Amino acid sequence: MSETVTPRRPVVVAIWLIFAGVVGWWAAFSLTMERFHQLENPGAAASCDFSVLVQCSTNLQSAQGSVFGFPNPIIGLAAWIAPIVVGAALLAGARFARWFWTLFWLGFVFALGFVIWLIGQSLFVLATLCPWCMVTWSVVIPSFFVVTLHVLREGVIPRPRVQEVADRLMAWVPLMTIVAFAVVAVLAQVRLDVLSQF
Repeated sequence: MSETVTPRRPVVVAIWLIFAGVVGWWAAFSLTMERFHQLENPGAAASCDFSVLVQCSTNLQSAQGSVFGFPNPIIGLAAWIAPIVVGAALLAGARFARWFWTLFWLGFVFALGFVIWLIGQSLFVLATLCPWCMVTWSVVIPSFFVVTLHVLREGVIPRPRVQEVADRLMAWVPLMTIVAFAVVAVLAQVRLDVLSQF
């Protein structure tokens, strides 16, 4: 009698998705509240305005802060629920179809592309570092790596070699994240001379 092999639950991926979703949602919520405060009190500084360089107000009040006609953080309020729900479902033993993982991954492709654009706007156009924005960047970047590799090892591209490489690369996500953060830090230093501000 053949034994049925139960697929191993991706516990680490699930926990990360929940953690990233909660952190990202809280950052979006905080920025949304700051924007409401500014709309109610024109000219008021945001609680995350620490200096000319490190502040939220410039970003929130700029055209870049409302790309789609409403404050960007509202996107985060809606979007960060998805990783929390998916992470909880994975912990509960849920398995998703290939099409679902493809759509979920495409969501993170959009998120990463949007974050890269916002980083560029923040550093090279607005010349500010928004604290809550940086919190968002810090969870979007590693989440993109995690979801991409997980989707590949789950067989969205049904090639054993691809799945094997993706599985091995998962252990390198922390290093890939550190390298990505370092690139952003170097760009910030070159463009804004951050170290001289402290």
